[in-house]
Amino acid sequence: MTDPDAPHDTADGAKGDTDAASGTSGTADAETVVELAKRRGFFFSANEAYGGTSGFYTYGPEGAALKRNLEAAWRDRFVTREGHMEIDSPTVTPEAVFEASGHLDTFDDMIVECPECGATHRADHLVEDSTGIEEAESLGTERVAELIAEHAIACPACGTELAGESVEAFNLMFETSIGPGSSSPGYLRPETAQGMFVEFPRLAEYARNQLPFGVAQIGRGYRNEISPRRSLIRVREFTMAELEHFVDPESDEPPIERVEDVSVPLYSAAAQEGENDGDGGVAWTTIGEALADGTITSEWVAYYLGIAREWYDRMGVDMDRFRYRQHLPGELSHYASDCWDAEAEIDGNWIEITGFADRGAYDLSKHDTHSDADYSVFEAYDEPRTTERPSVDPDMSVLGPEFGGMAGDVADELAALAARDPSAFEGSEVTVEVDGETRTLPTEATGFAVREETETGEHVTPHVVEPAFGIDRVLYTVLDHAYREDEVEGESRSYLALPDELAPTFVGVFPLMDKDGLGERAQEIAADLREAGLAVTYDDSGNIGRRYRRQDEVGTPYCVTVDYESLEEGTVTVRERDSTGQQRVAIEELPARLAALRAGESFAG
Repeated sequence: MTDPDAPHDTADGAKGDTDAASGTSGTADAETVVELAKRRGFFFSANEAYGGTSGFYTYGPEGAALKRNLEAAWRDRFVTREGHMEIDSPTVTPEAVFEASGHLDTFDDMIVECPECGATHRADHLVEDSTGIEEAESLGTERVAELIAEHAIACPACGTELAGESVEAFNLMFETSIGPGSSSPGYLRPETAQGMFVEFPRLAEYARNQLPFGVAQIGRGYRNEISPRRSLIRVREFTMAELEHFVDPESDEPPIERVEDVSVPLYSAAAQEGENDGDGGVAWTTIGEALADGTITSEWVAYYLGIAREWYDRMGVDMDRFRYRQHLPGELSHYASDCWDAEAEIDGNWIEITGFADRGAYDLSKHDTHSDADYSVFEAYDEPRTTERPSVDPDMSVLGPEFGGMAGDVADELAALAARDPSAFEGSEVTVEVDGETRTLPTEATGFAVREETETGEHVTPHVVEPAFGIDRVLYTVLDHAYREDEVEGESRSYLALPDELAPTFVGVFPLMDKDGLGERAQEIAADLREAGLAVTYDDSGNIGRRYRRQDEVGTPYCVTVDYESLEEGTVTVRERDSTGQQRVAIEELPARLAALRAGESFAG
């Protein structure tokens, strides 16, 4: 195993550099980030003792803590502050759910197999990597196969050209069995959303059947990716944080005033198709302006783009390397009226980290059709309404002898006609079409009438607005964008400028030397800080400079050093990570001072 404190190479930082408060951001390439993550315990390939398993990663101590903090920050912003509920549904789901949702038929990626070595590859990714074409997935399998031939794209594993090989759809879900023997087929969920949609009838009861209401979930998803790559960016097991906000599209409006002045970088469909100019097609505008000019068509999507933009900034995502990209017509799901992806620039590539979609009533309508449950909400009117409603009451003593076994179908068609076109019953005869044949009968035999009915409300199938966050991708983005390099006292250093609320450890406590009682006093201080609710690490190994570097590389915001003055005067040195500035603080005041810093107080203040 390599020495985690040994010097290591870093990238030259020529691309995408931006000045930070201290140090330079944008300097890390993918190899640097992955190497730091492995060396410092953020994440690493799983099952390495058995050769590793592609697409699966283990979060180490630092990464697990960072992930927990990131999930807590997401829960704080998108659940607690918005007043939504949170559930935790099973990761194994019966086949019937995915039959209803359409996943069995449409949850596919494009696969191409090398005829020489048998390696399989994600066909659209090969095209994107070799041609510069973006979003090749939207082109379809036939066109992707044509592009592979046109550009003489070869197998990355052995170099054999793939021209002439078929590109096929490959379903990404992991199949399993539920129960022994003649068990029921099931699947590991590819997303958390269906767990919220399926349970909608009961969740609506918990919401007192009052729209709008939101349901959130943070949990694992599984996709049998054809070619996992780029560490946490494309994996087979991942964590999602999804919110399903159920709304009445006719009456529920978001509090747009909260976000209308939030500035967002939009990469619209028009910009992607070359219909306007700008900095790479990205235009900074406010949420209010984007709604006014029709760039964003859904107010609910606009609302979540606004609050998410502020949240990303709070998490340390570099806004110079961030954008919202609108789905092109060819990639827009048939049920979605508007969809945007939050994308972050990582190592020169734009990576989707969140999807924001107005899914309409598609999901709940599908489950309403396929299940025995009611996926609507009864909404009462402010006052009862009296309406005239046409209806029929066919005389079956006439329809039976006249139409025989078709009498029931004729009666159904009469009811549908009455609802659709009451004027059809104004004459002496009525004609309907059943199985391609016209059937005529006397109007008086239909029992047609227009009756007054008093209604107290109506059943509404809610529409769904969905922000879906890939936690692993957001975490990787945070690490990449937090990476800094600078010089301290003539020595180069690298560090992670993580926000205080995300840092795996908030404070490191060191004795200047582990002798003369310094170690014991430092241990006591560390214990007191833990008791105060702070995440603390204790380190007495190596010189003080090396200990600072260790904490800098995992993003620890503050370090406390216990020295001889601590024993004599009752003070310690507090060092701030980014500026490396230091202050003397009384030991008795230390917990309160650190708590104030965590709450946002300036270190210089």
